[in-house]
Amino acid sequence: MHWLFGDQLGPHFLTPGNDGPGHNTPLLMIESRSVFRRRRFHRAKAHLVLSAMRHRAAELGDRVTYVRADTYRDGLDRAARGGGDGDGDGDGVSVHHPTSHAALRLVRALPQVTVGPARGFLVPIADFAAWADGHGGKRLRQEDFYHWVRREHDLLMEGGRPAAGRWNLDHDNREPPPRDTTSLQIGRPYRPREDDIDAEVRHDLDRWERDGDVSFVGRDGPRLFPATRAEARRALRRFVEQRLATFGPYEDAMLADDPVMSHSLLSSSLNLGLLDPAECVEQAEQAWREGRAPLNSVEGFVRQIAGWREYVWQLYWHFGEDYRNSNALDHTAPLPGWWSELDADAVRANCLRTVLAQVRDTGWTHHIPRLMILGSHALQRGWNPAAVTDWFHRCFVDGYDWVMLPNVVGMSQYADGGRMTTKPYTSGGAYVNRMSDLCGPCVYRPGDRTGEHACPYTAGYWAFLDRHRERLAGNHRVARPVRQLDRLTGLAEVREQEHARGDTPP
Repeated sequence: MHWLFGDQLGPHFLTPGNDGPGHNTPLLMIESRSVFRRRRFHRAKAHLVLSAMRHRAAELGDRVTYVRADTYRDGLDRAARGGGDGDGDGDGVSVHHPTSHAALRLVRALPQVTVGPARGFLVPIADFAAWADGHGGKRLRQEDFYHWVRREHDLLMEGGRPAAGRWNLDHDNREPPPRDTTSLQIGRPYRPREDDIDAEVRHDLDRWERDGDVSFVGRDGPRLFPATRAEARRALRRFVEQRLATFGPYEDAMLADDPVMSHSLLSSSLNLGLLDPAECVEQAEQAWREGRAPLNSVEGFVRQIAGWREYVWQLYWHFGEDYRNSNALDHTAPLPGWWSELDADAVRANCLRTVLAQVRDTGWTHHIPRLMILGSHALQRGWNPAAVTDWFHRCFVDGYDWVMLPNVVGMSQYADGGRMTTKPYTSGGAYVNRMSDLCGPCVYRPGDRTGEHACPYTAGYWAFLDRHRERLAGNHRVARPVRQLDRLTGLAEVREQEHARGDTPP
């Protein structure tokens, strides 16, 4: 019997081979209630995951034993006794390498389970380890890794050189949003239609909440993200045909009324295993080679998947489980209740209120609001990075332990002290004002550090640098603003007002 976790739902987890099951191998899927009991997940995320699992089981038919159990161990025991929704088989179980340290510990502790290599990524874990060893302990730069992946997989290459002679076209992809519109006015992203399985999932979640068995955050409106392979492929096709061309220039921009912009919305499908990263980057490259999308947009999309996503996955395993305890800045403040409950209505700062509402209503927002609005605020307030990581994991439909641990601990919260990135990613209100239309209607002014209209991001930025000036003075990427602290007017007032703010919503 071959066990499929809930994020291993695509055909590439069933391809026969030395590390995969044969065509006739019976399959096992386990829906564990304890997963939702241990954490308060976003309701839309719980709905998406369960819908995807149950849709996959329906597709697999009699080949799969689908077990609804309290824990994975209980599910395995029931499957061995033939107690699932199909025929059980007690002769041992194979499984592809899971996507979290906890799940890997579990399957390795079970004597009847054989663990095979990971699938759903471009680079085998062992190959990355060899590449890292080849760097002799030097810092593992994402850009170097990205170049290596491009060469190894012949992505956007021309005769051994990068297309157009440049590896990275990020300089072309930092445009602020158009100032004369509230949306990019491009083709709408693919949105699926719900069916009877979605209704069944929603009924079960309602019952679990009503019985007090589980508790969720956020809202569960109509499902916005693919739950099947067919839906995911339609979403990929829609993106490549209608949205990829405009993705690059505005990939870092934000518009209040257009949270999706030109983004692909494929992260949840990739992380559920419904799409393989190779097919995503290959279709994007084909669009460029056929003249249907410009190189800067295609390169930006390829870098997100073959560069950043792959890099984050590899660092999760390379750094090991102790990485989650990193706290180089000694940030220990707990998350305030308004943040944990996604209470956007309690917030006055327009940028944070808008983005927090997007998370509340959909379980998604794109990478810049995550980093420069949500993550930046948490960093400036000195919240515990482990708690921030857990919040991102629970509240985003594409959030998994392997995704959020490096992204939040390493990049967003700079809790590893620079092992992953070269500087803390935080800014004052000027950046938000330049890259969005969020500051115009705000009660705060992005240029004000103090006073009634002081922007909480501007004041928070200088207060953060002030608290950590000794550590950051030697960082060449932030040394200049740190030196400016001694010439900054009103610094004492900034300190006082930020201390008085405490955990109140900005």
